[in-house]
Amino acid sequence: MKWQSNSAYWSSALTFFAFFLTWSFCYSLFPLWLNQTLGLTGRETGVVFAINAMAALFIMPVYGVLQDKLGTGKQLLFMLGILMAGVGPFFIFVYQPLLASFFYLGAVVGAVYSALSFGAAVGTLEAFIERLGRQHNVEFGKARLWGSLGWASATFIAGGLFNVDPRLNFALASISGLAFVICLFWLPKSASTASSSNSNVNLRDVWALFGQKKFWRLSVYVMGVSCLYQIYDQQFPIYFASLFASPEEGNRFYGFLNSLQVFVEAGMMFVAPYIVNRIGPKQGLLLSGAIMAIRMLASGLVADPVSISLVKLLHALELPILLVAIFKYIVANFDARLSATIYLVSFHVFTQVVTTLLSSPVGELYDTLGFADAYLLLGSAVTINLVVSFWLLENAKPETLVTVKTTDG
Repeated sequence: MKWQSNSAYWSSALTFFAFFLTWSFCYSLFPLWLNQTLGLTGRETGVVFAINAMAALFIMPVYGVLQDKLGTGKQLLFMLGILMAGVGPFFIFVYQPLLASFFYLGAVVGAVYSALSFGAAVGTLEAFIERLGRQHNVEFGKARLWGSLGWASATFIAGGLFNVDPRLNFALASISGLAFVICLFWLPKSASTASSSNSNVNLRDVWALFGQKKFWRLSVYVMGVSCLYQIYDQQFPIYFASLFASPEEGNRFYGFLNSLQVFVEAGMMFVAPYIVNRIGPKQGLLLSGAIMAIRMLASGLVADPVSISLVKLLHALELPILLVAIFKYIVANFDARLSATIYLVSFHVFTQVVTTLLSSPVGELYDTLGFADAYLLLGSAVTINLVVSFWLLENAKPETLVTVKTTDG
C-alpha cells in the first residue's frame, strides 16, 4: 500500500540522516583532529587509518553474515545505536588520552570502537535499508540521500565548533546517536517471506562467493579504483587547510565547503538511480571511477583555495553514482539473498584490506613527496585500474534493473 511505502521511505530516510549526522560529527574533521589537536605526523595519521581499516576488515564479514541471517531484523542495528550514543564520552575520556599517552594502544582501542560503530556499521545499515526498500518499493538512492544531508548538516557547523573546542562535536555526536536509536523503532517490520528466505543463508553460501570469477572481477574494481580513492581522501582535509592563510581559516572553510558538497551529493542521490538505470550498473561504476581519477589528478595540479574547492565538489557527483551502481550491479549479477554479505565483503572488506596495507605508506609519501606529487601518483594508478575494470566488469542490461529492483530480499 502507498502509505506503507511512504512510512518505509521516511523511516529509512531519518535513520540514514541520524546515522550520518553522528558519523560526521565524529569523523568529518577526524584528520584535522589527529594532526592539529594531537599533533600526529602524516605517517602516524596513516597508522591510525590503517588500524581502523584492519579492525573494520575483521568485523565487516561478521556483520554481513549476521545481517543476512536476520534479513530485516533490527537487533544488530540497535547494538550499533547504543555504541553511537556512547561515542562522545569515548572520544573525550578514552580515545584522546590513550592516543596521547599510549599511541598504539589508543589506535587499536579506537579502531575497534570506530569499526563497530561506523566503519563496519555503515555497510550493514546500507545493505539493510536496500533490502528493506526492495520489499516496500523504496528506491535506495532516494533514501540514502538523507544520509548525505545528515553528513552535510553536521559538517556545516563542525568546522566552527572545532576551532572553539573539538569536544563539542563529539558531544553532539552522542545526542544524534540517541536519535538514531529512536528512529530504529519506526522502521517497518520485515515481510515473513523475507525472513524465511534469509534464514537459509549459511556459511557455505558465503564461502561459495570466493569461487565465482564475477565476484573477483568486481573486487578488482573496488580495490584498484574505489579503495585507492578513499586512501587519497583520508588526509585531504589536512592538505586543504594548508592552502589557507591559517589552519583555523582552512578548518572553517572546509566545514562550509564539505557541507555544500554533501548537499549537492544529496541532490545527486535523487537522480543517480535514473542515471544508472539508463546506462547500466557497469557503466555507472566506470563513470564514478572516472570522476574519482579526475579529482585525484586535479588535486595534484592545482594549488590555490578556489581551484581545490572546485575539485573537492567532484566528490558530490561520484559517490551517489557509485553507491547506486554497486547495489544494482550486485542484485543483477549475484544471489540477492546474499546482498548484504556481497556488499560488505566485495566492497567494504576489500576496501579495508587495501586501506590497511597502504594508509601508512601513503602517509609517508605525503611526508616525503608532498601531497601534490602523491596525488598524481595515486591518480595515475586509479586510471590504469579503471581501464582494466572496463574489460573485467560484467554487463547487465538496464531493463533487468526494473525486474530486480523490487525483488523480495
